[in-house]
Amino acid sequence: MQGLAEKAAAFLPSVLGALVVLVVGLWIAGRIKKISANAMKRTGRIDETLAGFLSSLIHYGLIALVLITTLGVFGVPTTSFAAIIGAAGLAVGFALQGTLGHVASGVMMLGFRPFDVGDYVEAAGVAGTVKHIGLFTTEMATPDNKKIIVPNGKIFDDIITNYAGYDTRRVDLVFGISYGDDIDKAIALIKSELEKEDRVKVDPAPVIEVDNLGDSSVDIICRPWVDRADYFGVKWALTKAVKQRFDAEGVSIPFPCRSIYMEKDAA
Repeated sequence: MQGLAEKAAAFLPSVLGALVVLVVGLWIAGRIKKISANAMKRTGRIDETLAGFLSSLIHYGLIALVLITTLGVFGVPTTSFAAIIGAAGLAVGFALQGTLGHVASGVMMLGFRPFDVGDYVEAAGVAGTVKHIGLFTTEMATPDNKKIIVPNGKIFDDIITNYAGYDTRRVDLVFGISYGDDIDKAIALIKSELEKEDRVKVDPAPVIEVDNLGDSSVDIICRPWVDRADYFGVKWALTKAVKQRFDAEGVSIPFPCRSIYMEKDAA
């Protein structure tokens, strides 16, 4: 009993030191997690999801460091232990390289912000309104309200077209008139309908020009600038208004025709 008591007394300082290091280290790790998360959120430039992910990553890294330090204070050799953790981490990394790639892409997307929630984008061969940006996937809704979930790796490795990236957009319209119609009259009619539309911007000024001499029509382009939210409303309204004005003023819009010739059998 005396020998056991002496051995316990010899180990007691190591045990107490290890407990102190463990408790204090875990407390410090928790505090650093909260401080780092709040600091990233206060910047206003880091997404809340990304801030939570990075703070958790820091937290778990500090916990691993505290555990290794605690084992060292307790007297356990930590060199081989660190090597085992490194080998295990490497094995897990190889096993999850595809998933980790999506996570890395998610972190890059949340950091660089090529688009935000609510933007209409085209990426990875699909297009829709962004509903949620996660660490693994991005959720989008198509115009007919279909839910699309795309891995972040495919989005970040592809070309991203953000239709909501700027406050203004240009509406591209083409009106074809017949070769017998008055071009200047048609342009004046289109300009008149543009001036009636309050949503069309004055600066930059709209462009109305003859763009192409087609097989059956003279194509006139109309390119007004509008606010992003008014894009489709202006496009549909102008298309209808110009067509009705052309009809009222006798300007024809040609369409393809096909002639069929029947030959009689000589016999």
